[in-house]
Amino acid sequence: MSEAAIQASIDSQPVEFQHEFFKSFPEVYFRKTEDGDVVAVVQLSPTNEAVMSLDSIRTQFNIPADSPDSKMLNKVAESLHYVNGIAMGEELPPELTTGEPSWQPTDRHILIARQRLTLQLVTWVTGDEHIFTSVEQLLMLAEDPRTKKNIARAFGDAAVQLGLQREDHEAVIIQIETIAKQLSYVEAMRDIFEAVKGIDDKVQEFRKIYGSDQIMSDTSNQVAKLSQICIKEFEQMFDQVDAQTSEVMAILKNIANQINFIRKTRDDLYRRLRPWEGICLKWKSVYTIKDNENAEKLRALYRFLAPRYMVVHDWVLMSKLKMEKSKPIGGTLRW
Repeated sequence: MSEAAIQASIDSQPVEFQHEFFKSFPEVYFRKTEDGDVVAVVQLSPTNEAVMSLDSIRTQFNIPADSPDSKMLNKVAESLHYVNGIAMGEELPPELTTGEPSWQPTDRHILIARQRLTLQLVTWVTGDEHIFTSVEQLLMLAEDPRTKKNIARAFGDAAVQLGLQREDHEAVIIQIETIAKQLSYVEAMRDIFEAVKGIDDKVQEFRKIYGSDQIMSDTSNQVAKLSQICIKEFEQMFDQVDAQTSEVMAILKNIANQINFIRKTRDDLYRRLRPWEGICLKWKSVYTIKDNENAEKLRALYRFLAPRYMVVHDWVLMSKLKMEKSKPIGGTLRW
């Protein structure tokens, strides 16, 4: 069987393996650790479990890197970008099979994306096309009588540009809806990013509060620095998708390629922002005051940010030091 055929087969099947190890423990469950490592959890008894990294499984049971089992382990690891866990026999998330997302945006996000594209079309007609990133401005302009008056003209001009009859507004509306559904996922990610920026605002405030604290000053400075790197990285990603979709007629004339780009960006944003959801929930009620609870939240945030945004060689050295000081956990076997 060719490599392409093997890959196609893996993409379309549930999580299954050929090696006897997996058949001996049919309830193997895959998840991520707090540090972001992908592990297989095997229940040895009601009170005892084995936690194995994917690399250790390959090594311990001599699973070749190019074998179907190894390729499936790769798919399992990739799946955990989109779901919290996956068990033997379960289907791979649709992001890996059909390209569709495993989650849905809200009606509000669909409305925002639709109105954003519609207003872009209106500004294209007037010769001053631009993208609206402020939801408040977007919703206000959408209700403006002058905007509503120009929408019909915009649909007519767009139909002509697409080689249709001027009165064929419905065809333009269908294309707008198609793109809007895809962009609505990006709009949903913007909401999470706004919450992340809210955390960064608090972190920068904590940096000032703990500036004279000998114990917490270094931690708060490091968290603030890493948080800013994170914010800038996300801003660049959203700027890129905004730039790519800034010309509405170019989108409508090249829908297939635009959808592919939006889906790739959507999945990339989701992989990066999804781990923030729990953190955003914990930080929502944080008040910027100096106390032990907030100090621990800053330390926890540092542990989250460091492996993602610290310079690699610095993080490797710190991780080794952490491992040397760590103690085994009772009731759990680790390879």
